[in-house]
Amino acid sequence: MTTRSKTVNISKYIAASSGPVAADSEYGYTDENAVETEVSEIAAEESAPEYVGCAVRQLPARLQFRAAEIAAQINPVNAPVIGLSAAVSEGVLPTPLAAAVATAKYWGPTPRKLTVSFMETTASALRKRIVSHLNAWTKTGCIEFVETQGVGQVRISRGGGGYWSYLGSDILLIPKNRPTMNLQSFTMSTRDSEYRRVVRHEAGHTLGMPHEHMRKALVALVDPAKAYEYFLRTQGWDKTTVDQQVLTPLDEATLLFTPADQDSIMCYHLPGTITRNGKPIRGGTDINPTDYAFIGQIYPKPGAASQQETYDDWPESEDVIDIAV
Repeated sequence: MTTRSKTVNISKYIAASSGPVAADSEYGYTDENAVETEVSEIAAEESAPEYVGCAVRQLPARLQFRAAEIAAQINPVNAPVIGLSAAVSEGVLPTPLAAAVATAKYWGPTPRKLTVSFMETTASALRKRIVSHLNAWTKTGCIEFVETQGVGQVRISRGGGGYWSYLGSDILLIPKNRPTMNLQSFTMSTRDSEYRRVVRHEAGHTLGMPHEHMRKALVALVDPAKAYEYFLRTQGWDKTTVDQQVLTPLDEATLLFTPADQDSIMCYHLPGTITRNGKPIRGGTDINPTDYAFIGQIYPKPGAASQQETYDDWPESEDVIDIAV
């Protein structure tokens, strides 16, 4: 993984901000050193890689079965029944391990609070700012991130290793002395655009959402040979990592999903230099309306489900009882 020495990680594909960037108007954070920060960030970009990528961390193979069991217990919809049925109908019987890996890791529709703690000593203002961006998803969803003084279910490190998170309920199987999410070098001087792009993206993984660019329709646009060279050069990823993080399409039969969305916060920007048609996969820089709609469907706020349901009704006396089959 290629990383920067500066405290701010910013992708070159994000549009430049106008004016000081260390103020977060939505959450009320300000940085009195905004101008100095702006200058240092511009200088850092001159020697920066094209972007710092995110990797979804996977559990060891020995824990995949247990993870699938826990995911199904938390939310029965996670069980890969549809995917297995489709595979069997095609004459391909997946291995038990493959079925376990294919199991989704969503938390279920019941409102839930995920506790959050920090691995390193972290100032109160920074903790509050990070958690506030994790909670951007609560605009439409019922899963809330709350800081705890103890050991959280979500444990955030700001150490080396780039940006990554475990997926959904997998975080419950991570030893409590290890992080479940990494936000390398995030500080109060980090651009707000990076908080929106990175912290909200990693929160999406913790909520169970995989990478959008691994949807079959988008993976088909990528030239593997060019992708291997690009990610080795910019991220230090070997072939296996590129296969896992970019080139292996998700089994969409096992997912709760909307149509492939290049502007989703869960989608990488992929440059046209690695696609077959020369056109970039745009990638999202913040939670978009489709993301919010999706999270509202899988994690509906109390009272929202009844508003979303659409069905006809009639008096019970008209129900059809005698059915000839």
